[in-house]
Amino acid sequence: MGKKVKKESEPPSKDVFDPLPIESKKAATVVLMLNSPEEEVLVKACEAIHKFAEKGDENRSSLLGLGAVEPLSHLISHEDKLVRRNAFMALGVMAANSDVKRLLKKLDAIPSIIGKLSPEEDVVVHEFATLCLASLSVDFSCKVQISDQEGLEPLIQLLSSPDPDVKKNSVETICNLVQDLPSRVAVRELNGVPPLLELLRSEFPVIQQLSLRTLVIITMDTDTRATFREEQGFDRLLEFLCNKEFSDLHVEALQVLSNCLEDRDSLQLIHETGGLQRLLQFITTPTLLDIQTNAVKAIYRVAQSSENRKLLHEQDIERSLVELLSLEGDSVRTATCQAVAAMSLHLASKDAFRDLDGIRAVVQLLGSEGGEVREAAAQALSSLTNSNQLNAYAVYEAEGDEGLVQQLHDVIPGAVAHAAAVLTNMAEQEVLRCSILSHGAMAALLEPLQSADTHTLVRATQALAALACDAEGRADLRNAGGLVPLVQLLRSNHKEVRRSACWAISVCANDEPTAVEMCKLGALDLLQEINSSANRRNKFSEIALQKLLDSNLSLKYSLTNTLASTDITMDGFYDPGQARSGQRVLTLEDLSKQPVNQRRPVIAINAKPLDTVSVDQSEERQQDSPTETRTTSVISSKGTTRTPSKGKSKGRKEDEKLRDEDESKPQHEVATVTEKPWMLPYDAAFHTLVTEATKTILPLHAESEQYSALARLVSEVMGGAVEVDRQHDFLWELHLSELRYELQSNIIPIGKIRKGTYYHRALLYKVLADRIGVSCSLVRGEYNRVWNEVLLSVGTPHYPGCQPQSRAHLVDLIHQPGRLLRANTPQAIQYQTI
Repeated sequence: MGKKVKKESEPPSKDVFDPLPIESKKAATVVLMLNSPEEEVLVKACEAIHKFAEKGDENRSSLLGLGAVEPLSHLISHEDKLVRRNAFMALGVMAANSDVKRLLKKLDAIPSIIGKLSPEEDVVVHEFATLCLASLSVDFSCKVQISDQEGLEPLIQLLSSPDPDVKKNSVETICNLVQDLPSRVAVRELNGVPPLLELLRSEFPVIQQLSLRTLVIITMDTDTRATFREEQGFDRLLEFLCNKEFSDLHVEALQVLSNCLEDRDSLQLIHETGGLQRLLQFITTPTLLDIQTNAVKAIYRVAQSSENRKLLHEQDIERSLVELLSLEGDSVRTATCQAVAAMSLHLASKDAFRDLDGIRAVVQLLGSEGGEVREAAAQALSSLTNSNQLNAYAVYEAEGDEGLVQQLHDVIPGAVAHAAAVLTNMAEQEVLRCSILSHGAMAALLEPLQSADTHTLVRATQALAALACDAEGRADLRNAGGLVPLVQLLRSNHKEVRRSACWAISVCANDEPTAVEMCKLGALDLLQEINSSANRRNKFSEIALQKLLDSNLSLKYSLTNTLASTDITMDGFYDPGQARSGQRVLTLEDLSKQPVNQRRPVIAINAKPLDTVSVDQSEERQQDSPTETRTTSVISSKGTTRTPSKGKSKGRKEDEKLRDEDESKPQHEVATVTEKPWMLPYDAAFHTLVTEATKTILPLHAESEQYSALARLVSEVMGGAVEVDRQHDFLWELHLSELRYELQSNIIPIGKIRKGTYYHRALLYKVLADRIGVSCSLVRGEYNRVWNEVLLSVGTPHYPGCQPQSRAHLVDLIHQPGRLLRANTPQAIQYQTI
């Protein structure tokens, strides 16, 4: 009885989940899905995140906060192509956010990104991987990591990709990378120049622009410029420049051209291909100012070599540059002035600019509001006037000297330095120098002399030296207080500043008032210190020290113990004695203020009557202060000082008022009177000696007779002959002490001395010889020994027209007055020592 039973269907497997379509409007839910093991879920999650991130930076920040970056950085290496592609799309968009970039750097995602730039990878992956790198390569450490991971080579290969977005992202990344020098070299070595040139033909302006910016940077390298020539880069560039459709990109193209024109071979090549004429067209044809500016900058680069300047001169470049000076716009004016400065190194161009009235046009730019324009204009004038006096005079005719003096107050160091250089060039002509000084140049130089910029200091001191070559300039310098900062520059550690300061001091030391003032400020001590150092000493410091001493013979004699026959003493000379090392030599006025003491007396020379001194000092004050307004003072019987009034009635009332005030004051009160300046007393006895020497010595014809007669005159005045073994009986010290207390001064006029030993007689002999024109020197030895040396002609000349030989002789002034002792003989040595 079997019964047939119907078979039931088998139930589904327990571990199989039915497909579940999910729709989520929460970003957090989608981010959680990035950790799903299912590829389909990952694809959709990445796609959703990509779309959400594209909507703005706020969404990217939100996704970062939800933790989307880390799983995405892992998914870009997923084995499924679709997952990989969508993950790159999401990460590429998110990488534009600065915080995302920092996290990707921390997660070390760059190697994974570079690894997906291989040719077999999907184009979309290339697009968004390069987009990631373009964002990351802005950061310096990321640049280094991309270079270290050899990311440059696949990026260069992707420049030839058929996809324009890949090209754009790749060239943008490369443009960021080549900001560093090693990457520039690597681009050339990896043959990156040809694909970059090819991008100039792209139909997308942004790609062209990025390519040009990259070329601008890499053509700074000499070897890259050679590769640029070999790859027909100039042809591509000129083709680009000739296309008016690309005019908005011509600025960058001209910058590339400017870089390449630094090489002589490049200039020759571009000249042969007609590129130079095209460049000149950009200058002369009215167009965008930026294009003209960069065209002029290219000319400036070309003009750096003498051969190129000659070539540009043949193209009449000066005319084009002068026309550009009249254009509005600081950038083109600045570039044009710099080009003028470069071209002015060519002699013919200097004349051309003057003939075209270009100098006047440049001078007008000194008053520009833009600091860069003023600096460039002064630079152009500096080059134009260098070793060209006609151009210097042209600047004066254009009234440029006043503007240049004003520019010494400029806040831009370069503008000040160039202005000082122009003034230095102009000051070679006396008319121009006087005009410059009349505008207050010396006072204007005070600020540059204290500049922190070494180039400005050098130029300022050179200008000072050029303007101080006559008495007027030196007086202006003293009155302006310019000697203080000038002397301080001797302390500079900068070699060129120190050299220039020494030269300026040597010029200023040509008159005694300036030399004395500089010595008071410590110039002498500083120069001695410099000259004692093997490292700091230079020929200018030696000249400065010598000039300083030559202008102050009293100081020179005290420090060096010698006055040559060419050192002519004048009224006001004094012998303070031999100065010890490091000892400061006081002036006569300082010495006059000291109380009478037992030290060695100071011997002074002055044969000028007081009335003559007063007139001379009045004239000197007028020279020192030519523009100073003076008022006449009247001293009343009561001792008050009044200034005459211009109005009669008003003056009468003021006089009555003053009289009433005077009567109300106590009789013992005396108004303050301006103290008269100290003056060295007139030495009438010395004046008489000079007159007597002139009458008795000059009529003698033979040199030896003049020397001997003058010696006898000196000996007679100073107490006569003294035998060697009786010198201790010759009481000259007592005589000088009596004079000191009689005069109540440590300063003794030489004419009052009636008993003198070696150093008194030798000094009197020297100063008298200088007054009557007899040549002799003064030498101080040891133990108060001082002697005079003269030159005597010996024998007859061997040939007609030849001068006879001269030999040095010492003049005996004390033992056998008038005897001439041949130098270095036993008798002469005995006179010097015993």
